[in-house]
Amino acid sequence: MLLPPDDVAPLDVQRRDGRSPLFIVCDHAGRLIPRSLGALGLSEDQLADHIAWDIGAAGVAQRLGAALGATTVLQRYSRLVIDCNRPLDAHDSIVRRSERTDIPGNQAVGRDAAEERARAIFHPYHDEIRRALDQRQAMALPTVVIAMHSFTPVFMDVKLCIAVGVLYNRDARVARPLLQALRDEGDVVVGDNEPYAAGELTDYSLVNHGERRGLPCVELEIRQDLIADGRGQEAWAERLARLLPAVIQALPTPTTPPSR
Repeated sequence: MLLPPDDVAPLDVQRRDGRSPLFIVCDHAGRLIPRSLGALGLSEDQLADHIAWDIGAAGVAQRLGAALGATTVLQRYSRLVIDCNRPLDAHDSIVRRSERTDIPGNQAVGRDAAEERARAIFHPYHDEIRRALDQRQAMALPTVVIAMHSFTPVFMDVKLCIAVGVLYNRDARVARPLLQALRDEGDVVVGDNEPYAAGELTDYSLVNHGERRGLPCVELEIRQDLIADGRGQEAWAERLARLLPAVIQALPTPTTPPSR
């Protein structure tokens, strides 16, 4: 058993009955490794690095959720165990190498072991999100899915100057006005599907919990040096708590999906 009953649960749900239209998910909130996997052959410094989790993203998600009374679902285990923002059949669902770091504990993960990681971590996390969204739909609660992430300031020796990226795939109902609202602030460099572009192979939560349900959705990527401490996390949560309600209120289409 990958996660025995006395190990840390894979997800944390805050304000389960939140009535805010915002529904926040954080796929890479934590950097825990199941005890049964040791440390995947990595050092503590490596497990604290951006390859293992989205530094600062959980702090922003939690503060934003608290400020707006929004349900917030956070995934506690490292993306190196299994990436909860990738389809299970994606080549990087369980990575053997991240940036320039080999992951010793992932070099020989067989099918059964991969399925056990999915059963223990991936499925409980996404099943809880689906359950919560189904409940909101049954209650006819307006819902906008916000996927909170962060990105490293330097990737493969390339310095990234964008402060925040607004990511979207096919549905830009939230992304377009939020891009403009952030740019109107005048003090940050905002990326339009940068530093990464969203897509079906790389952004499971945005696509499956937002787009495929017909819910307005957006993925946010904030540069990690801006949110590495509580002060930065609070500043970005306050900024988003100020901008997002106006963006959502101005949406031209309903924020509840059609009945199934």
